[in-house]
Amino acid sequence: MTISCDVAILGGGTGGYVAAIRAAQLGKSVVIIEMDKLGGTCLHRGCIPSKSLLRSAEVFAEMNESESYGIETSGVKLVFPKVQQRKEAIVEQLHQGVQFLMRKNKIQVVKGKGRVIGPSIFSPRSGAVAVELEDGEMENVVSSHLIIATGSRPRVLPGLIPDGKAIFSSEEALKMEELPSSMIILGGGVIGVEWASMLADFGVEVTVVEAEEQLLPFEDAEVAKELLRLLKKRGVKVLTGTRVDTNSCQVTEDGVTLEARKGEQSQTLSAAKLLVSVGRQANIENIGLENTDIRFEKGIISVNDNMQTNEPHIYAIGDCIGGLQLAHAASHEGIRAVNHLAGEKLHPYHTHLVPRCVYSRPEVASVGYAEKEAKALGHDVVTGKFPFSAIGKAIVYGMKDGFVKVVADRSSGDILGVQMIGPHVTDLIGEAALAQILDATPWEVGEAIHAHPTLSEIIGEAMLAVDGKAIGM
Repeated sequence: MTISCDVAILGGGTGGYVAAIRAAQLGKSVVIIEMDKLGGTCLHRGCIPSKSLLRSAEVFAEMNESESYGIETSGVKLVFPKVQQRKEAIVEQLHQGVQFLMRKNKIQVVKGKGRVIGPSIFSPRSGAVAVELEDGEMENVVSSHLIIATGSRPRVLPGLIPDGKAIFSSEEALKMEELPSSMIILGGGVIGVEWASMLADFGVEVTVVEAEEQLLPFEDAEVAKELLRLLKKRGVKVLTGTRVDTNSCQVTEDGVTLEARKGEQSQTLSAAKLLVSVGRQANIENIGLENTDIRFEKGIISVNDNMQTNEPHIYAIGDCIGGLQLAHAASHEGIRAVNHLAGEKLHPYHTHLVPRCVYSRPEVASVGYAEKEAKALGHDVVTGKFPFSAIGKAIVYGMKDGFVKVVADRSSGDILGVQMIGPHVTDLIGEAALAQILDATPWEVGEAIHAHPTLSEIIGEAMLAVDGKAIGM
């Protein structure tokens, strides 16, 4: 059987289903090919379930610290199976929401494994998709345009293959039925830091091993230093500039051991479990790219600014093209691809203006360039910095650690970047992102009246600090 449509989308994750909705809004007939569940990694194996667990961990930590708020509690007990039940209920609610959106927008979903095929009797050019359905039957989807949105999976290391028992990737860790007494986390990037924060709040003994000299290697050095201080204060052991010998991994009934080295010094690390969190790998194998002229290198699909591959009617978005590998970036790229194929006007896409968030405790968020990056690009940099310890609502909330830092160009006054660490900064980053999109100056953002008492006051103060005009310190 052959299904014909205007736009076919290979992959029903965040980027894929958002692209499908946008195409439907523009009057296109749309087919999504998905071999698993709509929502992809973000909804089922990433963003949403991990943030659910992080929230439970945060509440547990707050209850254990409630005496500082004048509230005495007793018998506070963590029931991890119920934490997992809550997570699954949230995922299912959102999954049903995505399915509703498909029905609302009259988007056809074909469940099966799709492979792009070359010119054939179905189409004179490559880009049709042969789909192996769950019952083993085959179906062909022929479209005017194809969007590849196949996502990514956790990267594995030789000798440290996840088994879901002693060695985990983030995906296996989400399925844990009980918490371990201790865990080594290999990788101090976004995912590793979030898991370290979560497990520490749950009472697990955590050791983080990061090969680079700082946690969150792609974030501002001052932010990383503050995060390191606060994680250590909570009992997390952090080893930066440290590499492990993957061949040294030993799994026994007692747990996992690894040999770690920093310079000339080595040590044996041991824990009940090991979490490998060393990035993600694009899903581009076995999807039929060899049947096309699509260029791919270093494990990712090459695209232009319009998200087109070098076959102009075939687009690619999200994790399979590398880059930021963020759900909201994939969504934006999906909308961009559809707008382009429909002839809509496009605005420039600057990836450094995509907000980046870490949902640890405290949270970390940034947009634009960090100070070191801005200087490397040749800017004459001036910065403004303001602490949460001088913000009334942060003190009321008992969350006064952290700061907001603004990086600006001295001559033009342009905001080059904003970095934050502290309470609810993943929500606050939106104002900074908007300011950069609107090409605002620190003075203009500082002139905006920020309600008192709110955490958002720190944005105005940090912006005013660029010119030495902050009021609160």
